[in-house]
Amino acid sequence: MDLFRSGLVSPRLHYFQLVARLGSVRQTAQVLNVAPSSISRVIKGLEDEIGTPLFERVRQRLKLTSAGELLLYHARLSTSELSRAWSEINDLRGLNRGALTVAVVESAARGLMPDALEAFWSKHPLITVDVRVASSQQACDAVADGECDAAIAFDIRVPRTVRRLATALLPVGVVAHPSSRFADRKELKLFDLSGEQVILSDASLALGLSVNEAINRSIIDLTRRTRTNSIALMGDLARRNLGTALQTRLGVERELAEGSLIFVPLRDPKVPPRRLMLLTRGEREMSEAASAFAAVLARAVERLEE
Repeated sequence: MDLFRSGLVSPRLHYFQLVARLGSVRQTAQVLNVAPSSISRVIKGLEDEIGTPLFERVRQRLKLTSAGELLLYHARLSTSELSRAWSEINDLRGLNRGALTVAVVESAARGLMPDALEAFWSKHPLITVDVRVASSQQACDAVADGECDAAIAFDIRVPRTVRRLATALLPVGVVAHPSSRFADRKELKLFDLSGEQVILSDASLALGLSVNEAINRSIIDLTRRTRTNSIALMGDLARRNLGTALQTRLGVERELAEGSLIFVPLRDPKVPPRRLMLLTRGEREMSEAASAFAAVLARAVERLEE
C-alpha cells in the first residue's frame, strides 16, 4: 500500500523520508520525477517550521542530524500504524477488494511475477497488486519502511523487522545463443570462459558484485563486451549472439523454453549460487490480501529449486 499516493502521508514527510534514505536531494528528485529545487524547498520549509536543521552535508551526502533522526523514527512509526490501519480496513472487506504493493528485482519481474499474478488473480480478480521494480537493497528497504507488503530480492542481509518467507538457491551460469560452443555442455568452470566476449551486470546489481569479484580472483582472459544494470538487455544481447551473458536463468525462462537461448550452470567455487528471497512485513502487519499473495509468491520461489 502506497500511503503517499493515497494521501495518508503528506508530501513533506514523504520527501523527508526519501531524502533520509537516499542521502541525496538529486537522487530523490529522480525517483519522484520532480525538480531538485522542489525537494530542497520542501526540506527547507520543514526545517524552518521545526526550527532546527534536519540534515547536514558529510562527504557530498546528506546525513541526518539528531533532530532528523528523531523525526525519521517517529515518521516510520506513524507510517507503520497507518499501514496497519489500512490493512485492517481491507480485512473487513475480505478478499473481494483491497490493494497491495510488491517490490521485485527485474529478473523476478520478467520471470516469476507474471505467473504468480495470473494464479492470484484467477482466485482474487478484484485485488489490486502494484509491482515496483527495484534493486535488491531498495526492495528490502521498501518492506522495512512499510512502503511495500512484500519483496523479492537477491543476496541481501535481512533486518530484524523483515520476515524471510521463502528462499531458493539459483546457480549463476552462461546464457548464450544456441550456436554457442557451450551448447552441448552440462556445466562449466569459470576457466572454460577464457576468450569469451562477456556481458556483465554492473555494480548496482548484487549479481555484478559477485561475478566481478570471481573474475578478479581468477586468471582467465575475458573480454568485457558491455556492462549494464538491465537483466533484460543482457538476455536480448545474448539472444542476438552478441556476447555471452553471466546470470541466473531467472528472467529468461521464456527464451530458454523457446530455444532462442541456452543456459549452462557454472559449477565453480568462485561463483557461488545466488540466494533469492521472498521478504514480507511482520505477520500482524500483513493484510489478508497481502498474506494470500505472499503465499502464492512463496510457492513460486520454492518451485525454482525443483
